[in-house]
Amino acid sequence: MVNYWLMITAEFDNIVSLQPQGDCDDPNYTYYFKLKCGSCGEVTQKETCVSLNEEVALPKGTTNLVQKCKFCRRDGNVTMITGRGRPLTLELSQAGKYSPLMVFDCRGYEPLDFVFGNGWKAESAAGTRFEYIDLSDGEFSEYCEKGQCPVMISNLRSVFTMGK
Repeated sequence: MVNYWLMITAEFDNIVSLQPQGDCDDPNYTYYFKLKCGSCGEVTQKETCVSLNEEVALPKGTTNLVQKCKFCRRDGNVTMITGRGRPLTLELSQAGKYSPLMVFDCRGYEPLDFVFGNGWKAESAAGTRFEYIDLSDGEFSEYCEKGQCPVMISNLRSVFTMGK
């Protein structure tokens, strides 16, 4: 079993936290990324989607995705491991550090190139909550009435790191 941690960071202006709409273990949040076959090295041309609310039965347990490599025809699967993700906070953002969002147990595949999409929430320094944010364009900007200031999320970055 190889666990890949999806780590994210961004630059914040008057924002104190960022995470998927229903928190880090949101069953309705869909993760999009490419997969690299562990056998032949082929990378999927399109992003694959994985979410907690989709389960596939295996001979021993369940997983969130089963996929066959289009090049070598080998099966692989991806299982999401809950309870380890944390929101990206202002402190981590200011320090240029990454926050763990989700852990994926990948068998036969390696995840690559996470895509920030729709379904995020953020909180401003004044306590205003911004919901259903679309980060597809790589940034978010709005005006916080409560704090009477602009808010912005920019320079979104992600990496997958191997871990336990």
